[in-house]
Amino acid sequence: MAQLWGGRFTKETDQLVYNFNASISFDQKFYRQDIEGSIAHATMLGEAGIITKEESEKIVEGLRGILEDIEAGRLLITSEYEDIHSFVESNLIDRIGDTGKKLHTGRSRNDQVALDMRLYVRDEIKDIKALLVDLMKTLHKLMKENLDTYMPGFTHLQKAQPVTFSHHTGAYMEMFKRDYSRMNDIYDRMNYCPLGAGALAGTTYPLNRELTASLLEFNGPTLNSMDSVSDRDYVIELLSALATISMHLSRFSEEIIIWNSNEYQFVELDDAYSTGSSIMPQKKNPDIAELVRGKTGRVYGALISIMTSMKGIPLAYNKDMQEDKELTFDAIDTVKGCISLFNGMISTMQINKEAMKKSAMNGFTNATDAADYLVKKGVPFRDAHGIIGNLVLYAIDTKKSLEELSINEFKQICDVFDDDIYEAISLETCVGKRNTIGAPGPDAMKKVIEINEEFLNKLS
Repeated sequence: MAQLWGGRFTKETDQLVYNFNASISFDQKFYRQDIEGSIAHATMLGEAGIITKEESEKIVEGLRGILEDIEAGRLLITSEYEDIHSFVESNLIDRIGDTGKKLHTGRSRNDQVALDMRLYVRDEIKDIKALLVDLMKTLHKLMKENLDTYMPGFTHLQKAQPVTFSHHTGAYMEMFKRDYSRMNDIYDRMNYCPLGAGALAGTTYPLNRELTASLLEFNGPTLNSMDSVSDRDYVIELLSALATISMHLSRFSEEIIIWNSNEYQFVELDDAYSTGSSIMPQKKNPDIAELVRGKTGRVYGALISIMTSMKGIPLAYNKDMQEDKELTFDAIDTVKGCISLFNGMISTMQINKEAMKKSAMNGFTNATDAADYLVKKGVPFRDAHGIIGNLVLYAIDTKKSLEELSINEFKQICDVFDDDIYEAISLETCVGKRNTIGAPGPDAMKKVIEINEEFLNKLS
Protein backbone atom coordinates (compact mmCIF):
# COMPACT_ATOMS: atom_id res chain seq x y z
CA MET A 1 0.00 0.00 0.00
CA ALA A 2 1.61 3.27 -1.14
CA GLN A 3 0.84 5.84 1.58
CA LEU A 4 2.21 9.28 2.42
CA TRP A 5 1.44 9.21 6.14
CA GLY A 6 2.85 6.03 7.71
CA GLY A 7 5.21 7.46 10.34
CA ARG A 8 2.62 7.89 13.09
CA PHE A 9 1.24 4.37 12.75
CA THR A 10 2.61 1.05 14.09
CA LYS A 11 0.05 -1.23 12.44
CA GLU A 12 -0.96 -1.72 8.83
CA THR A 13 -4.37 -0.33 7.89
CA ASP A 14 -7.00 -3.04 7.60
CA GLN A 15 -7.48 -3.84 3.90
CA LEU A 16 -11.21 -3.09 4.01
CA VAL A 17 -10.52 0.22 5.74
CA TYR A 18 -7.84 1.02 3.17
CA ASN A 19 -10.18 0.22 0.28
CA PHE A 20 -12.98 2.28 1.84
CA ASN A 21 -10.64 5.21 2.41
CA ALA A 22 -8.82 5.09 -0.92
CA SER A 23 -9.82 7.41 -3.76
CA ILE A 24 -7.47 6.32 -6.55
CA SER A 25 -10.32 4.57 -8.39
CA PHE A 26 -11.91 7.92 -9.17
CA ASP A 27 -9.48 10.75 -8.40
CA GLN A 28 -7.11 9.38 -11.05
CA LYS A 29 -9.43 11.31 -13.36
CA PHE A 30 -7.54 14.48 -12.54
CA TYR A 31 -3.98 13.17 -12.88
CA ARG A 32 -3.20 16.01 -15.30
CA GLN A 33 -4.44 18.69 -12.92
CA ASP A 34 -2.50 17.11 -10.04
CA ILE A 35 0.72 17.16 -12.06
CA GLU A 36 0.13 20.69 -13.36
CA GLY A 37 -0.43 21.88 -9.79
CA SER A 38 2.73 20.13 -8.62
CA ILE A 39 4.76 21.69 -11.44
CA ALA A 40 3.54 25.14 -10.40
CA HIS A 41 4.29 24.40 -6.74
CA ALA A 42 7.80 23.11 -7.48
CA THR A 43 8.49 26.12 -9.71
CA MET A 44 7.39 28.46 -6.92
CA LEU A 45 9.52 26.60 -4.33
CA GLY A 46 12.57 27.15 -6.54
CA GLU A 47 11.76 30.81 -7.22
CA ALA A 48 11.22 31.47 -3.50
CA GLY A 49 14.50 29.79 -2.55
CA ILE A 50 12.76 27.15 -0.43
CA ILE A 51 14.49 24.51 -2.55
CA THR A 52 17.29 25.13 -5.04
CA LYS A 53 16.63 26.02 -8.64
CA GLU A 54 18.34 22.80 -9.68
CA GLU A 55 16.07 20.75 -7.43
CA SER A 56 13.03 22.60 -8.72
CA GLU A 57 13.99 21.98 -12.34
CA LYS A 58 14.69 18.31 -11.65
CA ILE A 59 11.27 17.88 -10.03
CA VAL A 60 9.51 19.70 -12.87
CA GLU A 61 11.30 17.59 -15.47
CA GLY A 62 10.35 14.41 -13.60
CA LEU A 63 6.71 15.48 -13.35
CA ARG A 64 6.53 16.27 -17.05
CA GLY A 65 7.95 12.86 -17.80
CA ILE A 66 5.27 11.20 -15.66
CA LEU A 67 2.52 13.17 -17.43
CA GLU A 68 3.92 12.28 -20.84
CA ASP A 69 4.17 8.59 -19.95
CA ILE A 70 0.61 8.45 -18.55
CA GLU A 71 -0.85 10.06 -21.67
CA ALA A 72 1.21 7.79 -23.94
CA GLY A 73 0.00 4.72 -22.05
CA ARG A 74 3.48 3.78 -20.84
CA LEU A 75 2.61 4.39 -17.16
CA LEU A 76 -0.60 2.94 -15.73
CA ILE A 77 -2.36 4.30 -12.66
CA THR A 78 -2.97 1.29 -10.39
CA SER A 79 -4.90 0.61 -7.19
CA GLU A 80 -1.78 -0.06 -5.11
CA TYR A 81 -1.74 3.67 -4.47
CA GLU A 82 -4.17 5.34 -2.08
CA ASP A 83 -4.84 8.35 -4.27
CA ILE A 84 -3.56 10.19 -7.32
CA HIS A 85 -1.28 12.34 -5.15
CA SER A 86 0.59 9.34 -3.74
CA PHE A 87 0.79 7.80 -7.22
CA VAL A 88 2.46 10.88 -8.69
CA GLU A 89 4.78 11.50 -5.75
CA SER A 90 5.85 7.86 -5.43
CA ASN A 91 6.64 7.63 -9.14
CA LEU A 92 8.52 10.91 -8.97
CA ILE A 93 10.71 9.63 -6.13
CA ASP A 94 11.33 6.40 -8.03
CA ARG A 95 12.52 8.42 -11.01
CA ILE A 96 14.61 11.22 -9.48
CA GLY A 97 15.40 9.92 -5.99
CA ASP A 98 15.31 11.89 -2.74
CA THR A 99 14.89 15.20 -4.54
CA GLY A 100 11.37 14.06 -5.29
CA LYS A 101 10.63 14.00 -1.57
CA LYS A 102 10.98 17.80 -1.50
CA LEU A 103 7.97 18.34 -3.76
CA HIS A 104 5.55 18.25 -0.82
CA THR A 105 7.39 21.02 1.05
CA GLY A 106 4.90 23.64 2.27
CA ARG A 107 1.94 21.66 0.99
CA SER A 108 -0.75 19.37 2.43
CA ARG A 109 -2.96 16.89 0.66
CA ASN A 110 -5.82 19.09 1.82
CA ASP A 111 -4.80 22.13 -0.23
CA GLN A 112 -3.50 19.83 -2.97
CA VAL A 113 -6.84 18.10 -3.50
CA ALA A 114 -8.64 21.45 -3.20
CA LEU A 115 -6.45 22.73 -6.02
CA ASP A 116 -6.88 19.62 -8.17
CA MET A 117 -10.66 19.79 -7.89
CA ARG A 118 -10.73 23.47 -8.79
CA LEU A 119 -8.48 22.93 -11.78
CA TYR A 120 -10.61 19.99 -12.94
CA VAL A 121 -13.91 21.85 -12.54
CA ARG A 122 -12.44 24.89 -14.26
CA ASP A 123 -11.38 22.80 -17.26
CA GLU A 124 -14.77 21.09 -17.42
CA ILE A 125 -16.60 24.43 -17.34
CA LYS A 126 -14.71 25.38 -20.50
CA ASP A 127 -15.83 22.16 -22.19
CA ILE A 128 -19.45 22.62 -21.08
CA LYS A 129 -19.46 26.20 -22.39
CA ALA A 130 -18.21 24.99 -25.77
CA LEU A 131 -21.01 22.39 -25.93
CA LEU A 132 -23.59 25.04 -25.01
CA VAL A 133 -22.29 27.30 -27.78
CA ASP A 134 -22.68 24.47 -30.31
CA LEU A 135 -26.24 23.86 -29.09
CA MET A 136 -27.11 27.56 -29.26
CA LYS A 137 -25.79 27.73 -32.82
CA THR A 138 -28.17 24.93 -33.77
CA LEU A 139 -31.09 26.71 -32.09
CA HIS A 140 -30.11 29.96 -33.82
CA LYS A 141 -30.17 28.20 -37.19
CA LEU A 142 -33.61 26.75 -36.46
CA MET A 143 -34.86 30.21 -35.50
CA LYS A 144 -33.63 31.79 -38.72
CA GLU A 145 -35.13 29.01 -40.87
CA ASN A 146 -38.58 28.99 -39.26
CA LEU A 147 -39.75 32.59 -39.02
CA ASP A 148 -42.90 31.66 -40.94
CA THR A 149 -43.41 28.16 -39.54
CA TYR A 150 -46.71 28.62 -37.71
CA MET A 151 -47.60 26.42 -34.77
CA PRO A 152 -49.84 26.55 -31.71
CA GLY A 153 -48.48 28.00 -28.52
CA PHE A 154 -49.67 26.18 -25.41
CA THR A 155 -50.63 26.86 -21.83
CA HIS A 156 -51.66 23.93 -19.62
CA LEU A 157 -50.74 21.77 -22.64
CA GLN A 158 -53.80 23.22 -24.39
CA LYS A 159 -53.65 25.29 -27.55
CA ALA A 160 -53.61 28.95 -26.61
CA GLN A 161 -52.36 31.38 -29.28
CA PRO A 162 -50.48 30.96 -32.55
CA VAL A 163 -46.72 31.45 -32.56
CA THR A 164 -43.92 30.28 -34.83
CA PHE A 165 -41.45 27.48 -34.39
CA SER A 166 -38.79 30.18 -34.50
CA HIS A 167 -40.35 31.88 -31.49
CA HIS A 168 -40.86 28.62 -29.60
CA THR A 169 -37.23 27.62 -30.20
CA GLY A 170 -36.16 31.09 -29.11
CA ALA A 171 -37.53 30.42 -25.63
CA TYR A 172 -34.99 27.62 -25.22
CA MET A 173 -32.30 29.82 -26.72
CA GLU A 174 -32.86 32.24 -23.84
CA MET A 175 -32.64 29.40 -21.31
CA PHE A 176 -29.32 28.16 -22.66
CA LYS A 177 -27.95 31.71 -22.84
CA ARG A 178 -28.62 31.97 -19.11
CA ASP A 179 -26.95 28.58 -18.60
CA TYR A 180 -23.88 29.86 -20.43
CA SER A 181 -23.88 32.98 -18.27
CA ARG A 182 -24.06 30.85 -15.11
CA MET A 183 -20.96 28.95 -16.24
CA ASN A 184 -19.11 32.25 -16.58
CA ASP A 185 -20.24 33.35 -13.12
CA ILE A 186 -19.09 30.11 -11.51
CA TYR A 187 -15.74 30.25 -13.30
CA ASP A 188 -15.07 33.83 -12.18
CA ARG A 189 -16.11 33.17 -8.59
CA MET A 190 -14.07 29.98 -8.16
CA ASN A 191 -10.93 31.13 -9.98
CA TYR A 192 -8.75 31.62 -6.90
CA CYS A 193 -5.90 29.34 -5.92
CA PRO A 194 -6.06 27.40 -2.61
CA LEU A 195 -2.53 25.99 -2.86
CA GLY A 196 -0.45 27.21 0.05
CA ALA A 197 -3.28 26.96 2.57
CA GLY A 198 -1.67 23.82 3.98
CA ALA A 199 -3.79 21.47 6.03
CA LEU A 200 -5.82 24.40 7.35
CA ALA A 201 -3.48 27.03 8.86
CA GLY A 202 -1.00 27.88 6.11
CA THR A 203 2.71 27.20 6.56
CA THR A 204 5.86 28.74 8.02
CA TYR A 205 7.64 28.45 4.67
CA PRO A 206 7.84 31.76 2.76
CA LEU A 207 5.58 30.62 -0.07
CA ASN A 208 4.84 32.99 -2.93
CA ARG A 209 1.15 32.17 -3.30
CA GLU A 210 0.66 34.96 -5.81
CA LEU A 211 3.24 33.35 -8.10
CA THR A 212 1.61 29.92 -7.79
CA ALA A 213 -1.78 31.43 -8.59
CA SER A 214 -0.35 33.26 -11.60
CA LEU A 215 1.39 30.13 -12.96
CA LEU A 216 -1.95 28.29 -12.84
CA GLU A 217 -3.89 31.22 -14.38
CA PHE A 218 -5.95 31.98 -11.28
CA ASN A 219 -7.05 35.53 -10.48
CA GLY A 220 -5.11 35.31 -7.22
CA PRO A 221 -4.72 33.24 -4.05
CA THR A 222 -7.61 32.44 -1.72
CA LEU A 223 -7.67 34.67 1.36
CA ASN A 224 -8.51 32.29 4.20
CA SER A 225 -6.64 29.02 4.66
CA MET A 226 -9.49 27.29 6.51
CA ASP A 227 -12.01 28.19 3.85
CA SER A 228 -9.50 27.24 1.13
CA VAL A 229 -9.44 23.56 2.10
CA SER A 230 -13.09 23.22 3.14
CA ASP A 231 -14.85 25.22 0.41
CA ARG A 232 -16.98 23.22 -2.00
CA ASP A 233 -19.35 26.05 -2.89
CA TYR A 234 -18.09 26.02 -6.45
CA VAL A 235 -18.95 22.32 -6.74
CA ILE A 236 -22.45 22.99 -5.42
CA GLU A 237 -22.85 25.94 -7.79
CA LEU A 238 -21.67 23.85 -10.72
CA LEU A 239 -24.01 20.98 -9.87
CA SER A 240 -26.87 23.44 -9.45
CA ALA A 241 -26.11 24.92 -12.87
CA LEU A 242 -25.83 21.44 -14.39
CA ALA A 243 -29.18 20.54 -12.82
CA THR A 244 -30.70 23.63 -14.45
CA ILE A 245 -29.20 22.73 -17.84
CA SER A 246 -30.62 19.23 -17.42
CA MET A 247 -34.02 20.65 -16.57
CA HIS A 248 -33.98 22.79 -19.72
CA LEU A 249 -32.94 19.83 -21.84
CA SER A 250 -35.62 17.71 -20.20
CA ARG A 251 -38.38 20.24 -20.90
CA PHE A 252 -37.39 20.45 -24.54
CA SER A 253 -37.10 16.66 -24.73
CA GLU A 254 -40.61 16.30 -23.34
CA GLU A 255 -41.96 18.55 -26.07
CA ILE A 256 -40.06 16.68 -28.77
CA ILE A 257 -41.47 13.39 -27.46
CA ILE A 258 -44.98 14.84 -27.72
CA TRP A 259 -44.35 16.43 -31.13
CA ASN A 260 -42.90 13.16 -32.44
CA SER A 261 -46.02 11.23 -31.48
CA ASN A 262 -48.48 10.01 -34.10
CA GLU A 263 -51.14 12.35 -32.71
CA TYR A 264 -49.02 15.48 -33.34
CA GLN A 265 -46.50 14.59 -36.07
CA PHE A 266 -44.88 18.03 -35.73
CA VAL A 267 -41.40 16.54 -36.10
CA GLU A 268 -39.79 13.32 -37.23
CA LEU A 269 -36.56 12.26 -35.56
CA ASP A 270 -33.69 11.02 -37.66
CA ASP A 271 -33.11 7.26 -37.66
CA ALA A 272 -29.70 7.82 -36.09
CA TYR A 273 -31.38 9.24 -32.97
CA SER A 274 -34.25 6.75 -32.71
CA THR A 275 -34.69 3.06 -32.00
CA GLY A 276 -37.28 0.45 -32.86
CA SER A 277 -39.29 -2.07 -30.88
CA SER A 278 -38.29 -5.71 -30.43
CA ILE A 279 -41.89 -6.79 -31.02
CA MET A 280 -43.72 -3.96 -32.82
CA PRO A 281 -42.21 -3.35 -36.27
CA GLN A 282 -44.00 -0.03 -36.80
CA LYS A 283 -42.38 1.69 -33.80
CA LYS A 284 -39.80 4.49 -34.00
CA ASN A 285 -39.03 5.51 -30.45
CA PRO A 286 -37.56 8.85 -29.32
CA ASP A 287 -35.06 7.12 -27.02
CA ILE A 288 -32.47 9.92 -26.91
CA ALA A 289 -35.08 12.47 -25.83
CA GLU A 290 -36.38 10.04 -23.21
CA LEU A 291 -32.91 9.29 -21.86
CA VAL A 292 -32.03 12.98 -21.67
CA ARG A 293 -35.26 13.49 -19.73
CA GLY A 294 -34.51 10.52 -17.49
CA LYS A 295 -30.92 11.43 -16.70
CA THR A 296 -32.05 14.75 -15.25
CA GLY A 297 -32.91 12.95 -12.01
CA ARG A 298 -29.38 11.58 -11.86
CA VAL A 299 -27.93 15.11 -12.00
CA TYR A 300 -30.42 16.34 -9.39
CA GLY A 301 -29.28 13.47 -7.16
CA ALA A 302 -25.66 14.61 -7.34
CA LEU A 303 -26.64 18.12 -6.23
CA ILE A 304 -28.72 16.89 -3.30
CA SER A 305 -25.97 14.45 -2.31
CA ILE A 306 -23.20 17.06 -2.04
CA MET A 307 -25.46 19.54 -0.25
CA THR A 308 -26.42 16.85 2.25
CA SER A 309 -22.78 15.87 2.75
CA MET A 310 -21.69 19.47 3.33
CA LYS A 311 -24.48 20.61 5.61
CA GLY A 312 -23.03 19.32 8.90
CA ILE A 313 -19.28 19.58 8.30
CA PRO A 314 -17.39 21.77 10.78
CA LEU A 315 -14.27 23.65 9.70
CA ALA A 316 -11.91 22.71 8.25
CA TYR A 317 -11.28 19.65 6.06
CA ASN A 318 -13.18 16.42 6.75
CA LYS A 319 -13.04 13.16 4.82
CA ASP A 320 -16.72 13.54 3.94
CA MET A 321 -15.57 15.97 1.27
CA GLN A 322 -14.04 13.12 -0.69
CA GLU A 323 -17.65 12.33 -1.69
CA ASP A 324 -17.67 15.40 -3.94
CA LYS A 325 -15.64 13.76 -6.67
CA GLU A 326 -17.50 10.72 -7.98
CA LEU A 327 -20.87 12.44 -8.10
CA THR A 328 -19.41 15.59 -9.68
CA PHE A 329 -17.49 13.60 -12.28
CA ASP A 330 -20.63 11.62 -13.11
CA ALA A 331 -22.86 14.70 -13.32
CA ILE A 332 -20.39 16.48 -15.60
CA ASP A 333 -20.04 13.48 -17.91
CA THR A 334 -23.82 12.97 -17.94
CA VAL A 335 -24.64 16.57 -18.85
CA LYS A 336 -21.90 16.81 -21.46
CA GLY A 337 -23.22 13.66 -23.11
CA CYS A 338 -26.81 14.89 -22.95
CA ILE A 339 -26.00 18.29 -24.51
CA SER A 340 -24.03 16.67 -27.32
CA LEU A 341 -26.66 14.04 -28.15
CA PHE A 342 -29.55 16.47 -27.82
CA ASN A 343 -27.83 18.84 -30.20
CA GLY A 344 -27.37 16.05 -32.72
CA MET A 345 -31.00 15.04 -32.36
CA ILE A 346 -32.54 18.48 -32.99
CA SER A 347 -30.09 19.37 -35.75
CA THR A 348 -31.19 16.32 -37.76
CA MET A 349 -34.93 16.16 -37.02
CA GLN A 350 -37.40 17.00 -39.78
CA ILE A 351 -39.96 19.72 -39.06
CA ASN A 352 -43.46 19.13 -40.45
CA LYS A 353 -44.52 22.71 -41.13
CA GLU A 354 -47.93 21.79 -42.54
CA ALA A 355 -48.86 19.69 -39.50
CA MET A 356 -47.87 22.52 -37.20
CA LYS A 357 -49.88 25.07 -39.17
CA LYS A 358 -52.93 22.84 -39.38
CA SER A 359 -52.81 22.27 -35.63
CA ALA A 360 -52.65 26.01 -34.99
CA MET A 361 -55.66 26.63 -37.26
CA ASN A 362 -57.79 23.90 -35.70
CA GLY A 363 -57.35 24.81 -32.07
CA PHE A 364 -59.05 28.22 -31.91
CA THR A 365 -55.67 29.79 -31.22
CA ASN A 366 -56.93 32.94 -32.97
CA ALA A 367 -59.79 33.45 -30.49
CA THR A 368 -57.93 36.22 -28.63
CA ASP A 369 -57.37 38.05 -31.92
CA ALA A 370 -61.08 37.73 -32.71
CA ALA A 371 -61.81 39.38 -29.36
CA ASP A 372 -59.26 42.13 -30.11
CA TYR A 373 -61.03 42.65 -33.46
CA LEU A 374 -64.28 43.43 -31.64
CA VAL A 375 -62.51 45.73 -29.18
CA LYS A 376 -61.11 47.73 -32.09
CA LYS A 377 -64.70 48.02 -33.35
CA GLY A 378 -65.75 49.60 -30.04
CA VAL A 379 -66.94 46.55 -28.09
CA PRO A 380 -65.74 46.53 -24.43
CA PHE A 381 -63.17 43.75 -23.91
CA ARG A 382 -65.20 41.91 -21.28
CA ASP A 383 -68.19 41.80 -23.66
CA ALA A 384 -65.93 40.80 -26.55
CA HIS A 385 -64.51 37.95 -24.44
CA GLY A 386 -68.02 36.58 -23.86
CA ILE A 387 -69.03 36.96 -27.51
CA ILE A 388 -66.00 35.02 -28.73
CA GLY A 389 -66.65 32.35 -26.09
CA ASN A 390 -70.11 31.86 -27.57
CA LEU A 391 -68.63 31.85 -31.07
CA VAL A 392 -66.16 29.10 -30.10
CA LEU A 393 -69.00 27.02 -28.62
CA TYR A 394 -70.91 27.39 -31.86
CA ALA A 395 -67.85 26.41 -33.90
CA ILE A 396 -67.30 23.32 -31.74
CA ASP A 397 -70.94 22.28 -32.18
CA THR A 398 -70.71 22.68 -35.96
CA LYS A 399 -67.22 21.09 -36.07
CA LYS A 400 -65.67 24.11 -37.77
CA SER A 401 -62.69 26.36 -37.15
CA LEU A 402 -63.34 30.10 -36.81
CA GLU A 403 -61.92 30.64 -40.31
CA GLU A 404 -64.49 28.19 -41.72
CA LEU A 405 -67.51 30.05 -40.35
CA SER A 406 -69.49 32.11 -42.84
CA ILE A 407 -69.97 35.83 -42.29
CA ASN A 408 -73.64 35.15 -41.58
CA GLU A 409 -72.67 32.73 -38.82
CA PHE A 410 -70.39 35.39 -37.34
CA LYS A 411 -73.19 37.97 -37.47
CA GLN A 412 -75.65 35.58 -35.78
CA ILE A 413 -73.43 35.83 -32.71
CA CYS A 414 -72.62 39.54 -33.05
CA ASP A 415 -73.59 41.94 -35.84
CA VAL A 416 -70.36 43.95 -35.39
CA PHE A 417 -68.48 41.32 -37.42
CA ASP A 418 -67.75 42.18 -41.03
CA ASP A 419 -65.81 40.62 -43.91
CA ASP A 420 -62.50 41.93 -42.56
CA ILE A 421 -62.76 39.41 -39.69
CA TYR A 422 -61.10 36.76 -41.87
CA GLU A 423 -57.95 38.77 -42.35
CA ALA A 424 -57.92 39.70 -38.66
CA ILE A 425 -57.95 36.05 -37.53
CA SER A 426 -55.59 34.62 -40.13
CA LEU A 427 -52.41 33.07 -38.67
CA GLU A 428 -50.32 35.51 -40.64
CA THR A 429 -52.12 38.45 -39.03
CA CYS A 430 -52.34 36.93 -35.56
CA VAL A 431 -48.59 36.37 -35.45
CA GLY A 432 -47.47 39.15 -37.78
CA LYS A 433 -48.96 42.02 -35.81
CA ARG A 434 -47.31 40.97 -32.54
CA ASN A 435 -44.08 42.89 -32.93
CA THR A 436 -43.24 44.21 -29.49
CA ILE A 437 -39.76 42.99 -28.62
CA GLY A 438 -39.97 39.42 -27.39
CA ALA A 439 -43.17 38.65 -29.31
CA PRO A 440 -43.43 36.16 -32.23
CA GLY A 441 -43.98 38.70 -35.01
CA PRO A 442 -41.40 38.69 -37.82
CA ASP A 443 -40.04 42.17 -37.12
CA ALA A 444 -39.59 41.39 -33.42
CA MET A 445 -38.04 38.00 -34.17
CA LYS A 446 -35.57 39.46 -36.65
CA LYS A 447 -34.36 41.88 -33.99
CA VAL A 448 -33.90 39.02 -31.52
CA ILE A 449 -32.11 36.90 -34.10
CA GLU A 450 -29.77 39.83 -34.79
CA ILE A 451 -29.06 40.16 -31.06
CA ASN A 452 -28.37 36.42 -30.83
CA GLU A 453 -26.11 36.61 -33.87
CA GLU A 454 -23.99 39.29 -32.18
CA PHE A 455 -23.93 37.24 -28.95
CA LEU A 456 -22.76 34.09 -30.70
CA ASN A 457 -20.17 35.94 -32.79
CA LYS A 458 -18.54 37.19 -29.60
CA LEU A 459 -18.20 33.62 -28.38
CA SER A 460 -16.62 32.30 -31.59
